[in-house]
Amino acid sequence: MDHLIEFWPILKRLLIYVKPYKKKLTLAFFLLISGSISEVLGPILIGYFINNILSKHQLHLLTILTIIVLFIILQILSVFMNYFQSILFNKIAVKSINKLREDVMYAALRQPISEFDSQPIGQMISKVTNDTEAVKELYDTVAPILFRSILLIFIILFAMFILEWHMAIVALFILPLVIILMLIYQYYSTPLLRKVRYYLADINNKFNETINGMNVIQQFRQQHRFEQKIKKSSHLHYMSRMKILRLDGFLLRPLLSLLSAVILCNFMLLFSFLPTGAFEVGILYAFITYLGRLNEPLIAITIQQSVLQQSIVAGERIFSLIDSPKQKYGNSKKLLKSGKINIKNISFNYSNCEKNILENINIDIASKSFIAFVGHTGSGKSTLANLLMGYYPLKHGKIYLDDRSIDSISHCVLRKNILMVQQDPIVLSDTVFYNITLGREISEEKVWRILNTVHLSQLVKSMPKGIYSLLGEEGNNLSVGQKQLLAIARILVAYPKVLILDEATANIDSGTEKLIQKTLLSIRKNCTLIVIAHRLSTIVEADSIVVLNKGKVIELGTHKQLLDKKKCYWKMYKFQSSKF
Repeated sequence: MDHLIEFWPILKRLLIYVKPYKKKLTLAFFLLISGSISEVLGPILIGYFINNILSKHQLHLLTILTIIVLFIILQILSVFMNYFQSILFNKIAVKSINKLREDVMYAALRQPISEFDSQPIGQMISKVTNDTEAVKELYDTVAPILFRSILLIFIILFAMFILEWHMAIVALFILPLVIILMLIYQYYSTPLLRKVRYYLADINNKFNETINGMNVIQQFRQQHRFEQKIKKSSHLHYMSRMKILRLDGFLLRPLLSLLSAVILCNFMLLFSFLPTGAFEVGILYAFITYLGRLNEPLIAITIQQSVLQQSIVAGERIFSLIDSPKQKYGNSKKLLKSGKINIKNISFNYSNCEKNILENINIDIASKSFIAFVGHTGSGKSTLANLLMGYYPLKHGKIYLDDRSIDSISHCVLRKNILMVQQDPIVLSDTVFYNITLGREISEEKVWRILNTVHLSQLVKSMPKGIYSLLGEEGNNLSVGQKQLLAIARILVAYPKVLILDEATANIDSGTEKLIQKTLLSIRKNCTLIVIAHRLSTIVEADSIVVLNKGKVIELGTHKQLLDKKKCYWKMYKFQSSKF
């Protein structure tokens, strides 16, 4: 019963996507009906020819030619109408699936950051690609074939009842048997189809993981291990597909063919036992032809039920993404006047971790000040930066930006006023110009000025097309340091109120680092600068240094003050100094 309960709501929701195309859909169904009627009228003409002309030897040339011409016209009309309805259904399907993909991408782009911490990327990619393609079959294949098949069944049965109602009643017995067959098929196929969609997404995820980690895999000679992982997922997918094929092979065509053969035997018995002349040979021919034609839509309905089930299961996965909670932000669109930050009693842990990453953090940061977060790996520095960006909802404590709670500020205001340069910045597979502007309207001259500021102008000038040169996938033709410089260049397009640098100078040589320091000092005049630093030499001029250990603030002060205390920060600084 659970399968039946889930089936109808998802189907109704998927059909909503074709609502904007009502007129085209009506025309497509009209052509489908006309084509089906033209197809069914053919055997009636042949039956009339057998009964009234051939059996009575009244071979009038004009009558025969008329029947032949009418028969050919009906077949041509059927072909053309079926062709045009197929084109219309496909157009509607493509437009509907485009809208569905837009909705899926809209939902994916607004997923909470925490979802990407726990959900494999391949699973999400599979929902956007494979699952939407499976739903497309509902619009361009399943719906028209099911409608045409059901229509053909009713037209054929109507024609049968007009010709001979006794034999039509015998043929009618096949319908309840087919319905029972379909219900049994749906019951057993749904869980199998869910497994197929899951395993396909798992294969995508493993391929994505393998390709992204190819350097590590080859370096540590893990090719065989990853090959076995993909092989295992492929085998599970294969076994599930085989179970469905066996189910199809048993419950679909063979059983339907058997049912049709039983009905045909009943026709022969009925024809044999009734008095001579009760049936005409033309009527028997029409019934045998119609039984063959009736078999086709019944098989089509049952086969399409398999595709329909796949579409419903795919729709279920898609709507689970669309209906999932979105990243929550406030509604206030009032711009920040300053970069003042107050962190009050913040305690935080990730959803998959019971232990707090941050414990009772209290920090006040003045506007246009230079603050540094330092600490050993796992101390909570990056987590605190992510909370300041508004990436995760706060469960305990508050963050105030410009004396306003961060959870009351809208997404557009946050992203305009708080920016972050990460240790491993994202570089888009696009031009240098687009990677800096990111769609913002900025002149080429300004882009060149920014490139000069971050000392990338010589590199870009050496590229074939200058700022319009394409960067490779994930910027693979740039060094890690050059990627970080490019990320800083994005910031310089429009100064935010708060700029966070998460180990942004970790992979830059000492010469370039000094140049970046000068750039950062100029940025300080316009915004609050928060630096998460591993190299303590980069933060000696900070107004305040926050030392974190195991999620707690253990020291707070200037570089000189912390050295004078000779505690944790002093040990870290002495250790780094001794290495150089």
